[in-house]
Amino acid sequence: MPWGMAFPVIFAAPSGAGKTTIAHALLDSRDDVEFSISATTRTPRPGERHGQDYFFHTEEEFRQMVDAGELLEWAVVHGHLYGTPRRNLVDAAARNRHLILDIDVQGSRLVRKQVPDAVSIFVLPPSGRELVRRLVGRQSETDEVQKRRLTAARDELIAAREFDYVIVNDDLAESVAQVNSILASERHRVSRIPSLRNFVQRLVSEVDDHLARG
Repeated sequence: MPWGMAFPVIFAAPSGAGKTTIAHALLDSRDDVEFSISATTRTPRPGERHGQDYFFHTEEEFRQMVDAGELLEWAVVHGHLYGTPRRNLVDAAARNRHLILDIDVQGSRLVRKQVPDAVSIFVLPPSGRELVRRLVGRQSETDEVQKRRLTAARDELIAAREFDYVIVNDDLAESVAQVNSILASERHRVSRIPSLRNFVQRLVSEVDDHLARG
């Protein structure tokens, strides 16, 4: 029997911890997960496609989505609007797939309030020095931008205790294995198995039939 209902999975982390890499590794290795495509008002970059990389909208269209309650969460990032369409959740649930949400700490707080059955995973770097190396290693950024990114990453680290699970991303394969273990455990949680009562009752009835036959 299919065991357990699929549920949304929230990934959050400071920039440079590798949450997006883990999320894409799951997509490549499992057929019961799908990625939550964000809506945005920024213009497409070369090679990006509507409905595949992002849902691209005008600001007026985006604001209409906000007013209609069509977004689970949204925020202004570097002058552009980004948000998670509620429809992503509905469609994934209909297919009994885990919706992978790769969002920031602020967005994860908003989603967890609205979707209490979501599982939240916070991804940590193996060390502060490694995190600094990953962020400062981007030579194309100015010192001011690097400092701003590091400050934001430091502040997000403090939010780790808010999440259901924490993994340390030192080795990608091990990190993916840990997430797979989390998904397997959560899918066996009693509250996620609506058919459990009927299944157990059938087992009891079969045992009772055997006892009745003596």
